[in-house]
Amino acid sequence: MSTTEQSTSIPTGTWQHDPVHSSISFAVKHSTVMTFNGGFGDWEATLADGRLEGSANVSGVRVDDENLVGHLQTPDFFDAEQFPQLRFVSSSIERDGDRIAIAGELTIKGATQPVELSGTVSGPITDGYGKERLGLDLQAVVNRHDFGVSWNADLPGGGAVLADEVTVGANLALTQADAG
Repeated sequence: MSTTEQSTSIPTGTWQHDPVHSSISFAVKHSTVMTFNGGFGDWEATLADGRLEGSANVSGVRVDDENLVGHLQTPDFFDAEQFPQLRFVSSSIERDGDRIAIAGELTIKGATQPVELSGTVSGPITDGYGKERLGLDLQAVVNRHDFGVSWNADLPGGGAVLADEVTVGANLALTQADAG
């Protein structure tokens, strides 16, 4: 494959996320002055022949306060009992050098909406252990109300506890699956 082809195409084959070097995250403005960050510990992602798919188990939501973990799993937020998984399935992937745009559908709390993830792509390269690796650093901004995540409270001085826009991120270290 020529250098030009490598920098503008998505590699074929099947690529699995490396859980040690990958993460799925979300961030939302809290109390109008700070950013609240969280993520998921139980998830998977696969890039197979130009299609990115991933899912996260709501029970694996991670934040720094255990009380908030419980609240995020209630119907106020993700409703883990009724909707145990979040899901993303791409419909197109476009690469231009180290920039990448991935259009697809994101499903949260039973609501599916079109989303475009954008960011950077690195590789593929051969790592020190002989494995082929590919890196994707992706983000999208979504309106949480589009997914039925509408809990909020008013602040005493005006404004809301949570902003409507949430930044979702995926930092994926992908390794090529062994053929055979």
